[in-house]
Amino acid sequence: MNIFVANLNFKVRSENLKEIFSEYGEVITARIITEKGSRRSKGFGFVEMANDEDARKAISALDGAEWEGRTIIVKEALPRENSTAPAAPEVAAEA
Repeated sequence: MNIFVANLNFKVRSENLKEIFSEYGEVITARIITEKGSRRSKGFGFVEMANDEDARKAISALDGAEWEGRTIIVKEALPRENSTAPAAPEVAAEA
C-alpha cells in the first residue's frame, strides 16, 4: 500500500520516514518530495509498505501524531489520475 505523509518538518529525510514506518512493518520505499532546483523538502512524502494490514496500522497510529515538532497527516495515497487536460476548443478563423 502506498501512504501519503504530509506536514513534515523540512529537516525530515527519507531515511527518517523509513525508520518510523518500519516500526509497523516492512517498508519497500520511503521518499520525501523535494523542489527540483533547490532540492529543498516540500514537507510531504510517500511510503510504500509491503503489507496492507501493516500499512493501515501505521496510518491509524501516526495520523495526527506529533513528530519533529509537527502534527503529521498520514493517509492512504490515492492513485494518480491521468492528467489529460481537455483540448482547447478550436476557433474558426474568419476569412
